[in-house]
This record gives sequence, C-alpha cells and structure tokens, in this order.
Amino acid sequence: MALGLTATSVASGAGGDAERSERAGRALTADVPIEQLGVGELAQGTTALQQHLKAQPRDATGWATLGAAYIEQARTSGDPTRYPQAETAFGRSLKLRAADENDAALAGQAALAAARHDFETALGLADRALRVNPYNERALSSRVDALVELGLYDEALEAVELADQRRPGLPVFTRYAYVLELRGDVKGARRVLLRALASAFSTADVAYAATSLGHLSWSQGQFSQALEHFATALRADPEHLPALEGRGRAHAALGERERAVSDLEEVVRRYPLPGQLAALAELYEVGGQRRQAAEQYALIRTWIRLAHANGVATDLETSLIEADHGNAAEALKSARAEWTRRESVHTADALAWALHANGKDREALAYARKATAGSPGYRNASFLFHRGMIERALDDDGAAHRHLRAALDLNPGFSPTGARDAASALSALTRPRGDS
Repeated sequence: MALGLTATSVASGAGGDAERSERAGRALTADVPIEQLGVGELAQGTTALQQHLKAQPRDATGWATLGAAYIEQARTSGDPTRYPQAETAFGRSLKLRAADENDAALAGQAALAAARHDFETALGLADRALRVNPYNERALSSRVDALVELGLYDEALEAVELADQRRPGLPVFTRYAYVLELRGDVKGARRVLLRALASAFSTADVAYAATSLGHLSWSQGQFSQALEHFATALRADPEHLPALEGRGRAHAALGERERAVSDLEEVVRRYPLPGQLAALAELYEVGGQRRQAAEQYALIRTWIRLAHANGVATDLETSLIEADHGNAAEALKSARAEWTRRESVHTADALAWALHANGKDREALAYARKATAGSPGYRNASFLFHRGMIERALDDDGAAHRHLRAALDLNPGFSPTGARDAASALSALTRPRGDS
C-alpha cells in the first residue's frame, strides 16, 4: 500500500483537485495525526482511501486508518453516525491482522472509545496498543486523554511526559499543555504551545497550535492576545473552525456582540456540537433573542439523542443543558450517572450545579469544592462561578463574594449568561465579612 507522505505534505504545494486528493489520500497513514488535516483534505483523503480499499480490501492498515478518519470526521462535523462506521472499519482490520500485531486498529479503537466517552475502555485499549508498539502516537495520545477525563491527573502527567519522550509532536504538545493547565501551570502550558507553534511546518499545524494558544489566553481573560492567536490561525487556514469559534468567543468577551454572533453562527452551521451551540444560544439570550436561543438549546438536545443512539455516553452534556435550561431532575440523574464513571473536576462541577438546580446546595457545595480544588492549582472561571452561586444560596455571603469575584477577575467573558449572573449576584451581596 503506497501511503507514504506525512500530514505536512497535504497542506503545502500547488496543484489541481485531483492532485490534492491524491496527496490527501497518501497522507492518511496509520501514523499521521489526522486531527491536523483540514476538513477538505480529510474528506478527500477519506474518499481516496475508501476507493483504495475497494480495490485492496485485505489492507488491514488501510481499514484502521479509515476508522481513524471516520472518528475525526465525526469530531469536525458533529456527526456521531460516523462512529459505527469507524467501529466496523476497525473490526475489518482486526479480522485481517490479529490484535497482537495490529497496534493501529487497537489505537483506533481506543480513540473511538474516548470519543464515545468510555474512558475506562479507552485506557485499556491504549495500553494494549502500546504493548504491541510503544511508540504508537495515537495510542499515547488516547492514553493521556483517558487519564485526564478519568480525573487521574498525576498519572496523566506521567503519561504525557512519556509520550513527549517517545513521540514529540503537535498532538502530544497540545495534550502536554492541557495537562499542565489542569495542574495550574499556565506559564508552562504556554511555553509548550509556543514550542508547538515554533515546530509547526504546515499551515494546518500552525492553525492547530495557534488556536490552542488562543484558547489558553481566552481562559485567562487575555482576550486581545487571544484574538491575535486566532488571527494567526485563520491566516494559516481560513477554514479552521476551532479558530473561528475562539475568535467569536473572544469578540463576545470584549462586548463585540455582532462580530461574535457572526462567527458563531458560521461555526454552528458547519459544526453543530453542544459547546458551540450553547455559546451561540447564550449570546442570543443576553441579546433578548429568546426564540433563537431556544432553537439552539433544542438542537443540543437533538444532538444528544443522536449521539446516544450512536454509542456516545452523553450524561455530562445532558446534565449541563438540563441544569440551566430544562429538567433539573434529569440533570441530576445524568450527573450522578457520569460521576460513577469518572471523578474529574468537570464531572464534579456538573454534579454540583445539578444538585444546586434541585435545591440540594449543602451536598452541592462538597462537589463544587472538589471541582475548584480537585486538581492542584487549576482555576476555571465557570467552576468558581458555580461555587459562588451555591455559597450564595447557602447564605455564605463572604465566600460567595470571594468566588464570584474570582470568576470575573480570572475571565470576565467566561460565559455571556454566567458573567451577567455573576455580576448581578455580586451587586446584590453584602460586603464579605471574613473567611468562611
């Protein structure tokens, strides 16, 4: 099978559609970080690989690579129906080549399990793939992802340090940065991402690294700096939707609502996932466009149902949307179910907020504390906001004032509706009277 070029080859050079399609097809090898390919390149490469497999159906590596491409298409399009197709492709690969010799298929299955939010299974499959090939980049990356999502942050740091030793590169660098951010080392995270940007060879790599830098700056309330990073990404790849989304969020944080709405409307038109839909819905909500906001929340529920039908564990998404915009009892049921599967800071926050929505604030506070202190040094404005609102409900005005103020000081644009509510709550609170 002649699949020899690297991902960087796809984004460079000139040529017609046929030549670009051929380059994209050759770029889809089992070792290529597929998430760095542009949407168009990924589609062309997937089509080319499908045609190849019609002619050469016994190509085990080709089937594993096709499965990985389907996972990435699901991620970039928001279409979870690609997941069963990926599952089938990996199954075909394993029928042609046994698991003890097929790290590509095992690593692909690990990535699929992670995409479906089955992180225990993802961890086990990544470990199996690494026993076959300790240098498989996809398995190393999926192992880090699984440990992070399971809330095993010390183990995640060890895993990403090992991945960096074995396969340094953009997929590992961005994960390394996120693990450092989760541990409160924002400066270290920025250093790693700058290293990633400096090592980027293709336009897709530049867009990928610059977007990660933009999101990190946004999370720290550095909105103008974030816009500069997103501009770098979009100059490299004008079709890079994560950068467009980030630019929209930064415009929103700066009060540039029309620009923000324009960017996010384009994102959800092509990338209708819960986080992006919710960001646009909140902008509509604070702008008084209640009907448009309700339409976005309805689309989130539609996506959740479709994702669930295609094997995705959607309890976290269900909990977050229902706690704020729907059925509080359903939010709590989903959050409790997710907590039994993974005890991360994100699930602790979701459970705390669902408990608050159900008036169980004393129990909620215990989980809000886990969310805001569960990973050493990590500070998340949304988590701080939730904790402050729970403390306000418990009449602990001093602690509420402290955490709501901290949320807005860290990132005053963390959420259009959340920032609005935090500011309103702060103005209603008495001055803090000592520590809680």
